[in-house]
Formats: sequence, C-alpha cells, structure tokens
Amino acid sequence: MIKKRPEPNRKDNARRSHPRAPGRTPSDAGQGRPDTHDDGDGTAAAQPAPRRTPGTAFRFAATLPLALAAAACASGPVRPPATPPAAAATTTTTPGAAAAGTVAEDYIIGAGDSLSVFVYRNPDLSEAGVAVRPDGRISTPLIEDIVAAGKTPTQLAREIEQKLSKYVQEPNVTVIVRSFVGPADRQVRVIGEAADPIAIPYRDHMTLLDVMIATKGLTKYASGNRATIVRLEPEGKQNIIKVRLSDLIKDGDITQNVEMKPGDTLIIPQSWF
Repeated sequence: MIKKRPEPNRKDNARRSHPRAPGRTPSDAGQGRPDTHDDGDGTAAAQPAPRRTPGTAFRFAATLPLALAAAACASGPVRPPATPPAAAATTTTTPGAAAAGTVAEDYIIGAGDSLSVFVYRNPDLSEAGVAVRPDGRISTPLIEDIVAAGKTPTQLAREIEQKLSKYVQEPNVTVIVRSFVGPADRQVRVIGEAADPIAIPYRDHMTLLDVMIATKGLTKYASGNRATIVRLEPEGKQNIIKVRLSDLIKDGDITQNVEMKPGDTLIIPQSWF
C-alpha cells in the first residue's frame, strides 16, 4: 500500500519563501513593526524591516541642532517683555540752589567808580579813565557834566548817545566799569576789631565768610562771638543779627556763615580784659 505524502503546510511554505530578516524576534511581528504583503492565497508574509546602523543615529543627532536653529530664525528674534515706563524722576530744589539760578541785578554805578567811555569810530570822543566824582557826576569830551551814579552802564551809555547826537551822526557808545565801589546803599561796611576795616562793594550771594576774607580776619583783641550785623529793612526798621565769628573762623561752624545784604554793617567788638 502506498502511503500518501502529507501535504505541506501553506504557512511553512510562506516562511520558506520569505525567510525572517536577520536580527528580528518573534515579538516584533506582534508589535506591528514589519510591513506585510499578501501572497494571493490570503496569507500575509512579513517584509524585512530596514536595518538601523549607528551611522543613521549619528546623522539624526547631528541634524537636530541645525533644525532647531532654523526654526528659531524663522520665528524671528525673541523680543524681551515690555517693561513699564519708569516713573518720572522727582527733583528737590533747595533754597540756596534756587537763589543761585536767579538772574543777577544790573550793576549800579556809584561814586568812586572808574569808567571807560568808548565811542565807536570817534577816538577823540572816547575816554579811557573817567572817575565818578563824589557828587555822582562825570565829564567827557563835548559833555561837561552828566549824572552817572544810580544808573546802570547801559543806561548811562544811552544817555551819552543822546547828548552826542547833536555833534555826531548816530553815535554808538559803550560804558565799561573798570573799578567799582558801588553806591553807599549797596556796600557792606565792617567796623571794629577787624584786621582791615573797610567798605566792601556788595556782590550777589555774598556771605559773612566772604566779608571776613576781604577784611583779612580778626585782631587778637576781637571778641568774635559777640559780633553783630546791623541790617536796615525796607520798612525802615533796624534788625540786629548776632553772629559768632570766632566759631566760624576758628572752628569752622558753617551755620554762622549767614548771607549778607546790601547796606549791612558788621560790628566786631573788643574783648574784655
């Protein structure tokens, strides 16, 4: 009796015709990783998956930073978050700073001042040194007497131009103060035990220390801490201000460095023996 040869299993034939890719495990087939195709008989055969090599992973890691950099450039520069505008700075102005910023008054000519009168293109009418007499008047060529005290240099120049217009066509005059004493009501007088008692022309923002520098300090008999400033107020009232000169000069007590006013008189008494 002839035995029939067992019919080979179709799945075994499929596995023989499509051998498993090297390096694959049976578990890979259950994870849906390999591609499959139909042989026409309803049996799906697994396709060999591409083999990954170390070079592929290296190329992927090398191209990743380039891709991120390109994405950053495409999105544009990163702008910092907007910050709120800073609060407006507040400034504090001290009384001394405010006084320093004020415009100084024009100088008033006084008796004893020395002036120069310059007439443009008329050297014969110009005068280099003109003294203001005690009566407050001056004399220039073609002008016998003209009041100068109590006027500013500009006011005096305009008045001289008016008087010279009788002799010169469109005169141009400039008055220059060469040395000054100032009018009496704008002087600071120092009397008593000062090294050099004098009358000082008032300057804007003049202080007590400026006066002591001009008078060369105190004598050895001076009682500086009993000094007083006599000030005549606009209402005609006399104001007495006590100052401690010795503390200012010897100890550097700046609180005693008071500001002087035009017409002030500093009195420095003698010490008791």
